[in-house]
Amino acid sequence: MPEARVLIADDQADVLEALRLLLKGQGFLLHLARSPAEIVAAVETHEFDALLMDLNYTRDTTSGREGLDLIATIAAVDATLPILVMTAWGSVDGAVEAIRRGARDYIQKPWDNGRLLLTLRTQIDLARALRRSGKLAEANERLAAGGELPRLVAGSRAMESVLRIVERVAPSDASVLITGEHGTGKEVVARWLHAGSLRASRPFIAVNAGALGDGVFESELFGHVKGAFTDARADRIGCFELADGGTLFLDEIANMPAGQQAKLLRVLQTGELHRVGSSKLRKVDVRALAATNAPLAQLTGSGVFREDLLYRLNTVEIHLPPLRERKDDILRLAQHFLQVRSPCYGGKVVEFTPEAEKALLGHRWPGNVRELEHVVERALLLASGPAIREEDLVLRAGEGERATAIDDMTLDDAERYLIVRALARANNNVSEAAQRLGLSRSALYRRLARYGLEP
Repeated sequence: MPEARVLIADDQADVLEALRLLLKGQGFLLHLARSPAEIVAAVETHEFDALLMDLNYTRDTTSGREGLDLIATIAAVDATLPILVMTAWGSVDGAVEAIRRGARDYIQKPWDNGRLLLTLRTQIDLARALRRSGKLAEANERLAAGGELPRLVAGSRAMESVLRIVERVAPSDASVLITGEHGTGKEVVARWLHAGSLRASRPFIAVNAGALGDGVFESELFGHVKGAFTDARADRIGCFELADGGTLFLDEIANMPAGQQAKLLRVLQTGELHRVGSSKLRKVDVRALAATNAPLAQLTGSGVFREDLLYRLNTVEIHLPPLRERKDDILRLAQHFLQVRSPCYGGKVVEFTPEAEKALLGHRWPGNVRELEHVVERALLLASGPAIREEDLVLRAGEGERATAIDDMTLDDAERYLIVRALARANNNVSEAAQRLGLSRSALYRRLARYGLEP
């Protein structure tokens, strides 16, 4: 790393001296500050690669309020300066609040020298990279445009805080718990968090943690060796090792049985695991992101979910609002899905009629963004012209009801729908699509001609 200028700030002389000796010995160029006023003055007159600052000064000794208030002031002077906060008062909530206000990461006193140096170097490298390439959001937008990342369509006021937290938290290694109803886009947010981190070039591994039975849980997450059990015919690498150096996304985390929760917690705490049937200890470096639609705080109170695991997972919590609370995004999302899916079905449908748009805005969307995506795809199949009409949407009026892919279709419409779906899944390979449908190749060609479809 080229020489880096670091501003360190604390009102205790012994702490400043300890940090000075540690960082100077690692080749950092240092500037010391002992008060909020000195910090602001230094940032206004010098350019730094990072700021390492205490949260507590003269106002009081425990709340960290003075340091929290200072973060916004510093960001107004230099929005690209990575701020790392130090705290000895042991409140995870305070550290999370600091990150929400703009800090990049936090260090607890007494600190571990190795972790402090790693965190500092990581944030300096990241800041330099971002200064070269532009804002994080712009970089992620380019990834999305290139097809490497699912686009996060969010222009409504309800999503402003979500985007703000994603941008601030993504560069850190903080664990994030993503909450929200089914279909709100929790995995999309997880992928954006990964893409905005220094781990972006490493694997993103997603696993439905709640769907793993006791018999396969350890094998799926930790791996196994040949002969560990009856069907273990070869060594298997688990999800933790697959995600080593990258991000592990644990979906449906609330559905994990208590015994599995304890095993997961141990690996998250230590970064160490054993493959099933092996005594060899393996180290992994994984950032954990988790998601659930369940109220984990209530589940911990009833003993269904381990409180210590919750604390390990929700260093930062991001709540995704349901689609009914972000109406300004409905048409944006609908148009996005139309642009993405229309080429799969010939590219002839390019817009919605005003009546269709009104119907989209008036629906309650109990299935959220996922339901909207399915509705648009079905409408593409049913549309007979260049615009999707209200009747093509097949929306049910009853709140809480979900329209499925073939509800309210005629038999011909349903057959046409299934044929188009099979072709899309088979990448327009007629033989494979025919096999999926249980038809001969010639029988499928006859139906394609009947419905005016082209493979």
